[in-house]
Amino acid sequence: MSNPNLCEEIARKIQASEQKRISFAEYMNLALYHPAYGYYTTGAGKIGAGGDFATSPHLCSDFGEMLAEQFWQMWQILGCPVRFQLVEMGAGQGLIAGDVLVYLQYKYPDFFQCLDYVIIENSPAMRQFQEQRLVRFTGDLANVLRWCSWAEIEPDSIIGCCFSNELVDAFPVHQFVIDRGEFKEIYVTMSEINGELNFVEVLGELSNPKIAEYFNELGLNFLGVKYPDGYRSEVNLAALDWLREASQRLKRGYLLTIDYGYEGDRYYAPSRHQGTLQCYYQHRYHDNPYILVGQQDITAHVNFTALERYGQQWGLENIGFTKQGLFLMALGLGDRIAAISTTPGLDIVTALQRREVLHQLIDPMGLGNFGVLAQSKGLTDQERDQKLTGFTMPPMGTF
Repeated sequence: MSNPNLCEEIARKIQASEQKRISFAEYMNLALYHPAYGYYTTGAGKIGAGGDFATSPHLCSDFGEMLAEQFWQMWQILGCPVRFQLVEMGAGQGLIAGDVLVYLQYKYPDFFQCLDYVIIENSPAMRQFQEQRLVRFTGDLANVLRWCSWAEIEPDSIIGCCFSNELVDAFPVHQFVIDRGEFKEIYVTMSEINGELNFVEVLGELSNPKIAEYFNELGLNFLGVKYPDGYRSEVNLAALDWLREASQRLKRGYLLTIDYGYEGDRYYAPSRHQGTLQCYYQHRYHDNPYILVGQQDITAHVNFTALERYGQQWGLENIGFTKQGLFLMALGLGDRIAAISTTPGLDIVTALQRREVLHQLIDPMGLGNFGVLAQSKGLTDQERDQKLTGFTMPPMGTF
């Protein structure tokens, strides 16, 4: 059942607009981020085994520990600065932060002493959840963690790494469709169906000139013969705003983006004629964003080529793009899988369960197929020549 208060808020926005409609991006933003009733602002319990979806860190601590290995190498490449900022954007339930900090505290104490771990979290409910989980790192004994907004971070001030995991897919997207040979944007309005008011789609002109600029930048022409009538997809302008914010504040270091998505040619392939928009509710997914309003997650895959192209405009250099499975194996997950069979005292049932969990992280049909994009800024030639471990080929025979 939809949240009636949220539906009223959205309906009010529609009625207040000049043409009695709002862009799908505005609808999705209200559904997910309305300050009182949005999906992400009403609680953190919707993520995980008991919620609507689970992410890599929900499976085990190994995901965060492999990331920690990559962060440690970044610190070394940058010359072991006495203050290394690790900025996590959208930290969910704080699982990655906890796993990274615990691992670094015990394995790399020198690096841990240099850490300034910053979480940028827009959801008050999520932040409260994170603060409770991570309290051990905010006290006098280990004061390495803090929360802030982008506005509180000075431009060109971060030396370290900004990173995110399954963040960009949840940004509001504009939707478009090819309608009888014309490029149209999809809007949301109200219609009475069987005596009830419902949210329905209508078509119109582009709401933002940046949409056309986006496709010009990517060299795409949807009015060509290869795209069928009725073809629809998404444009994530919010991802570009986020990318610009991060790049403007990064002085020297890295930007690491992990998410599900494709490179541009696959994202807008003619065969993907219904786009990538998906909704998640109780670990099931479908493509109807107009039901369970405020109660379900709404996502769209990430166009990694767009992040690369626009990143270059804002001073970011592309380091590499790989799949999560290859990234984690290159960082040593294969060694962990191999060590299971020789771990003293580990019974067969526990060993099989652990092997299954680790294989889920690299499953090419699931989490292992997520994209991992690394970009950098302000590196010297010598630093650029040092390849990040996660973007090297894993040892042969580890899969």
